[in-house]
Amino acid sequence: MKILDTLKKSPFFGRFPFNLELLRYLGPGFLVTVGFIDPGNWATNIAGGSEFNYSLLWVITLSTLMLIFLQHMSAHLGIVTGSCLPVSCRMWFPKWANYLFGGSIVIACVATALAEFLGAAIGITILLGIPLSVSVLIASVAILTLVTVQKYDSIEHLIIAFVSIIGFCYLLELFLVKPDWGAALEAAVVPRLDSSAIFIAMGMLGAVVMPHNIYLHSEVIQRRNWSAATNERKRQLLRYEFLDTLLAMGAGWVINSAMVIVAAAVFFRHGVLVSDVAQASETLRPLAGELANLLFGVALLCAGVSSSITACLAGGTVFTGFLGKEIDPQKTWFRLGVLLTAVPAILLIFVISDSYKALIWSQVVLSIQLPLTIVPLIILTRSRKVMGEYANGRFENLFMYICGGIVITLNILLLLSFFGVKF
Repeated sequence: MKILDTLKKSPFFGRFPFNLELLRYLGPGFLVTVGFIDPGNWATNIAGGSEFNYSLLWVITLSTLMLIFLQHMSAHLGIVTGSCLPVSCRMWFPKWANYLFGGSIVIACVATALAEFLGAAIGITILLGIPLSVSVLIASVAILTLVTVQKYDSIEHLIIAFVSIIGFCYLLELFLVKPDWGAALEAAVVPRLDSSAIFIAMGMLGAVVMPHNIYLHSEVIQRRNWSAATNERKRQLLRYEFLDTLLAMGAGWVINSAMVIVAAAVFFRHGVLVSDVAQASETLRPLAGELANLLFGVALLCAGVSSSITACLAGGTVFTGFLGKEIDPQKTWFRLGVLLTAVPAILLIFVISDSYKALIWSQVVLSIQLPLTIVPLIILTRSRKVMGEYANGRFENLFMYICGGIVITLNILLLLSFFGVKF
């Protein structure tokens, strides 16, 4: 204890935000990160690597940079105003705008839940060898029970730990599959895109910059009771939040990049076209051998369960927030929002014919909705009426405009590709 007291009093730990107290505030960013190491990410990353080699790695890099900033702005809004994004939208925007923002984000939450529930079900099918329809029912009952009875907190750390282990496995595999590091590093920072790759690229973007997570982050901050009696304390909390976001999203960037690189080295190099999620278990075979299928199935199940919980929580949050109801998981309105997110997603799983394409399409839907999440976030965080002295400065506004411009441009390119326009 004397050593800790001495460290706390030192000039370094007393002034620089990365001190021992920071450890108390780590969490919200990592909870959100679970959402973008989910079954949708696995499908789009493996599709990107197996079809286009390393060429779409830049999408992961760019998406993560955008994600860090957008998630920080969402949390920033929550800390400064004491209100989450949907509540702030309801307070400051006209009804027609809230119908547009709220309606579109509910659809995005359903698309997210489809990917997460489907991923968990595929994991059960891989492990038990039972039909997917039966696995969907098992996964749905288990996940909704965890959300309803509020028992997910007790297993949250275990799930995050396991998904982290799988991420570590992919990192370890980087040294086993012997990728072309020169090509991979160049592709990570040099954008290359044509009409043949735009669909997968948009899926990768939506799998990283997930609109429901932007809404959820501002609410998760409220649950942590980050209260500040003085401006200095509020600025300190904002620094802690940024470091939490930076560390968590940085870890997500490493894991997602590793997935693309391994898929390129295992599949693209040997001319193997992936058409099924279960086939992707081959990416773990260099590390785990015959246990690859088991390891992949358990990982997919855990990733699906954990991200399904966050998708349902986001659905309940946006539903109650836009309706002006209390955002409380124990209340009827919140649980109705959870059901309106989960039930349509579950029903859609029963009618789709290609689960692999469904996972990718669900992430593309998120990319299409993303501008309708970024626009209100820009308007709110730049407003002095809303944020007071904590409103965005010129740099923050410029970066927000750049993020919005990139997403809108990519959506336009996606639309053009649907009409057969080559670029």
